[in-house]
Amino acid sequence: MKKVQLGTSSLHSARIGLGCMRMAGQSAKEAAKVIDAAVESGMDLFDHADIYGKGVSEKIFSEGLKISDVKREDILIQSKCGIRSGWFDFSKEHILSSVDSSLKRLNTDYLDTLLLHRPDTLMEPEEVADAFDQLEKSGKVRVFGVSNQHPMQVDLLKKYVKQPLAINQLQLSLAHSPMIDGGFNVNMANEPAVVREGYILEYSRLNDMTIQPWSPFQHGMIEGVFIDNPLFPELNAKLSELALAKSVTPSAIAIAWILRHPANMQPIIGTMNPKRISEIAKADEVTLSRKEWYELYQAGGKDLP
Repeated sequence: MKKVQLGTSSLHSARIGLGCMRMAGQSAKEAAKVIDAAVESGMDLFDHADIYGKGVSEKIFSEGLKISDVKREDILIQSKCGIRSGWFDFSKEHILSSVDSSLKRLNTDYLDTLLLHRPDTLMEPEEVADAFDQLEKSGKVRVFGVSNQHPMQVDLLKKYVKQPLAINQLQLSLAHSPMIDGGFNVNMANEPAVVREGYILEYSRLNDMTIQPWSPFQHGMIEGVFIDNPLFPELNAKLSELALAKSVTPSAIAIAWILRHPANMQPIIGTMNPKRISEIAKADEVTLSRKEWYELYQAGGKDLP
């Protein structure tokens, strides 16, 4: 699988990563099969968060890794922190304790990447900077980033944090694309022209931040997937047409649509099905033309001005 550079860091990773939120429901043996399938398919980044399964996902991953054929040094482990029960917390104390707890559950000495999860409006950026310095100096975290943050929030952090922010994890799919929609509808008096995320797509490209699209098969935050969903007949017809022509699954085409964008994004898939992992990984081999990319975009229910 082809690689992407994570921001301006020294880390290079496969173009598709595996999200481990659902791993809490796996046994260690099942987790090992998932890990092996991902690596055999070319993936090397495993995305976690301290809240996934209330920490169980990280623990099951470490147990699965022990009995898998994969070595720790051959993969990248990413985790996130900052979400607590009913509130957000970017305090130095919480960041440090969250990382220590994740490292213990993951049975590793370091995280390759650490992301701040949901924005904390009570954030004191000086505390974040102190936490990052301590984590970097101790070797517990190699590369830092954020998740679900708009450009001004990123800039506020960058004023205080000396480490480059390499990643911003953001929701994006064929059926949920506000970061793209606003860029088409410039100077238009219509709903898609409303910019809700501060032109985060262009900002990320200008500032060398890698966007990691999460929930790349969903049509909302919790509404469900669009694949084989009767609410999206035109989109599924186009996905099936292209999948047949390119000898892959519709899910692989949906990921290929994200990979086709020149922003060099790294979508995070969340399936725990080894067969589906290998099928989706074939997106790396798919080349969509400009015409096909736009046809898929419009089939997702979007109009061009």
